[in-house]
Amino acid sequence: MKQRRRFTQTVSLEERLAEEAKRLREQAKTLPHSPQREDLLRRARQAETGSHMSEWLRSPGLRPPE
Repeated sequence: MKQRRRFTQTVSLEERLAEEAKRLREQAKTLPHSPQREDLLRRARQAETGSHMSEWLRSPGLRPPE
């Protein structure tokens, strides 16, 4: 049986998603208005939304029902 490779992330998910969104926005700035640019901006918005959702889910104000 194969062993899974495991490693510990050194950067949080929120930080990785924020960095990805920043990278995608910078890449979109270099393109003229086109479907490709709109796709990059959409992916950047999705990464930012994912980052915010992850932060919200980790917040101490969110508690399971008792």
